[in-house]
Amino acid sequence: MAIVTLVVGGLLSLLGILGYVLSDSRSLTALIPLGFGVLLEVCGALALRPEFKKHAMHGASVLALLGIGGSATGFMKFVQMLGGADVARPFAVRIQGAMFLIMLVFLGLCIRSFIQARIRREAERAA
Repeated sequence: MAIVTLVVGGLLSLLGILGYVLSDSRSLTALIPLGFGVLLEVCGALALRPEFKKHAMHGASVLALLGIGGSATGFMKFVQMLGGADVARPFAVRIQGAMFLIMLVFLGLCIRSFIQARIRREAERAA
């Protein structure tokens, strides 16, 4: 999962940079995905070391949960936009929708990884 975390961090960083560069207003809020991406990249790098793996991945999961919560309203507007509704700042809504989906998939992968790790530990104890 450390590599997945690094990749997701890179995707969010790219999303933040593109959101900032391609937006008309050059608002600093467009860099929010970049902030999450950099923090996830740090967690992913720490998770490459066995002694930090558990804590780093739990930290990455918390970041994903915060990212989902922070971009949920943008995702709802994105869904409305797909349905034909007019929304304010459609480019920002697309960025928020993408961040929401990336974080949601990542959190799902983290949860699956935690479940698999617990199953492995229990199997090792039983053996």
